[in-house]
This record gives sequence, C-alpha cells and structure tokens, in this order.
Amino acid sequence: MAEEVQVFGYRSGSFSRRIELALKLKGVDYEHIEEDLLNNKKSDLLLKYNPIYKKVPVLVHNGNPISESVVILEYIEDTWKHNPIFPEHPYDRAQARFWAKYIDDMVVPAMQKASLSKEEEREKAIEELHKKFEPLENELKNKKFFGGDEMGVVDIVGFVFAGWIPAIEEAVGFKLLNHKFPNLRKWIEEYANHTVAKQVLPEKDALVVFIKNVSLKRKY
Repeated sequence: MAEEVQVFGYRSGSFSRRIELALKLKGVDYEHIEEDLLNNKKSDLLLKYNPIYKKVPVLVHNGNPISESVVILEYIEDTWKHNPIFPEHPYDRAQARFWAKYIDDMVVPAMQKASLSKEEEREKAIEELHKKFEPLENELKNKKFFGGDEMGVVDIVGFVFAGWIPAIEEAVGFKLLNHKFPNLRKWIEEYANHTVAKQVLPEKDALVVFIKNVSLKRKY
C-alpha cells in the first residue's frame, strides 16, 4: 500500500521548507499543498488539520495530521528510519533538540527585530542578534554542518537563517552577519551548495523582491 504524504505549507515561509528539506533528505515522496497566506487565506483543510494554531506547516501522513515544525521533524525521523537527521546517542539527541529550540526561541525573534529595526535602533538590535549568534558560531567550530559531515536536525531548523540572511541583507541594505562569524558564513555557503538543500532553498532574487514588497513582519 502506497503511503500518502502531504505538506501544507507556504513557499515563502522557511518553516514549511524545513519539512520539505527533511523529507527530501530522507528520500520520501510528498505532495506540497500551497496555502495562500500572502492574502491571509487559509483553506478549510488546513483549519481542519490544525484547528489549534491554524498555521503551516502541517504534515499529513496517511490521513493523520501533525503540526509544529520541530514536532513534525521528530515524527519524520521516527517514521522513516533511513538517512537519520537526529543523532543516535540520547545525549546528542538532547543537545540537538536544545539547539533547535534555541534557534526558534532566541535567534529567530532577534533576527526579525534586527531586520525590521529603524536606523536609530539598528545598532543595538544587530548587537543583540550577534549575541544570539555567538553560541551557534562556537558550536559549529570546524564542522561542516551542525550535524557533522552531514546535515542534521539543527541544520534543518537553521534553514530559517541559512536560506534567508543573504536575501534579507540585500533587501534591507545592511549586514546581519559580519566577519566575526566565519563559521556561520562558511556554513551558509555549504548550505547553498548542498545537493539536496539546493532543491528547497528559495531563489534569492525572488526572495529579495518578496521581502521588499510584502513585509518582514511575517516569519521567514
């Protein structure tokens, strides 16, 4: 019996693309169902499958919906064992969960604040963002990815800035990530050249237009 896998998402949203990247790394076929969030329209199916938060992404596997991106990533790992995206050892898995939560709770809000900052507030906002980046810079050390030689769950969650920072910097006209973060800069380059990630990363020019013309107030 063939499996049915659907991803309710938004092409200009990095949280949806996390799920697509994980599925592609696993080699799992899926159907993408686009939600018109640009016009704040949500399908009846999305509201049915995610009645609590009413947002994307939602993974529907054989009719069973799962919401919240990190929860979905854990489900994907537990369901399709091949090409693991989580570490095997319990301690390492716990550390991966920690850094994934750190990115969502600390880095994403700081990145949004810095991106939206007015000129008189910008220096302080970028300084705050850099403080949030420092632990990630140290965690990367000399590794290719947070997962080591291969992408792991922290790299997938980090899609929120790996895929977006170059376009944001071009759109807003100032740097979010400077020379003090060589490891993160190199990691973003590795990301952009990764065979699978390239299939999911947004096209930069189109994303720059989106950022300029829509709103940075939306989650990337």
